[in-house]
Amino acid sequence: MTLIQRIGYYLGGFSIGLIILAFFFNGKKTSCAYGPEARVLKAITTKPLNYSPLLLDKIDSATVKKLLKTGAIAFSKSDTRKKPCGIYVVENEWQDKPIELSVENCDSLVKILDVTFKE
Repeated sequence: MTLIQRIGYYLGGFSIGLIILAFFFNGKKTSCAYGPEARVLKAITTKPLNYSPLLLDKIDSATVKKLLKTGAIAFSKSDTRKKPCGIYVVENEWQDKPIELSVENCDSLVKILDVTFKE
């Protein structure tokens, strides 16, 4: 068997495998969260959120969920090793202004601690 035939068999099997994977994962909400930021954001967005009534005067809950889903974690400002719940700072933009959300990530609950609008 020549090298070209081996490459042809490999590419044929590889393409069949990709088609089978596409068939199984089609329509499912699968994601690949490999980086630390993606894993933390996924953990925060999948748990129930607890809001302070004072925070809801500043911003509504639907906007908070959207900001958490599309934000970026500022690990330099976060206290990730705090016991029992780590505190993360999520940076994003809302109405063309920078905003920071301080979030306490516990095992079964996420609590929004503070919302800060930056200038």
